[in-house]
Amino acid sequence: TRVNPSVVYVRVISEIPGFESPFNFPFDDMPRFQQGLGSGFVWDKEGHIVTNNHVVEGAEDIEVTFSDGTIVPATLIGADPDSDLAVIKVDIDADMLVPVTLADSTKVKVGELAIAIGNPFGLQNTMTVGIISALGRTLPAGTASNGGTYSIPNIIQTDAPINPGNSGGVLVDDTGKVIGVTTAIESTSNSNAGIGFVIPSEIVSK
Repeated sequence: TRVNPSVVYVRVISEIPGFESPFNFPFDDMPRFQQGLGSGFVWDKEGHIVTNNHVVEGAEDIEVTFSDGTIVPATLIGADPDSDLAVIKVDIDADMLVPVTLADSTKVKVGELAIAIGNPFGLQNTMTVGIISALGRTLPAGTASNGGTYSIPNIIQTDAPINPGNSGGVLVDDTGKVIGVTTAIESTSNSNAGIGFVIPSEIVSK
């Protein structure tokens, strides 16, 4: 009840990479754009919302839906591919914004209750429950210009069910404080297999 108003559904429209029309004239009905979806959460009363970079990367348009059904456009404020985090902003009455409260992710222990809230497969405001499965994992984040790779350290692993669409949502503790951002899964089927990865609040706050 407390956290749900803070979690939003993020819908993005982006151009299909490498799209080329098979025709030689501009007015064709070939789809040049694709739709993506994810989650995010309210950071402050100024309208800043945190999500994953991979949710909004390359977006032409971003739309945010709140738990009460309110839909507003959003603009990208900043993105960090190296930590797979991004900040978007909405222009909406401050009374409608319910910022999250962060937990201290450095004090999280294996076995503690973990609750994911997000929009898996576009099913808004879905809550799933598990535990903290492991700490100190690393997650690949991208490739540097010199050919090296970036990794996000101190990733939290959870068995709380996470699926496509949960990206950018929250993992909270039993008091509703945000442990981190649900970001990725390990799965052979691209759906929940009991291994989810979460960017800790310590990195988010930075």
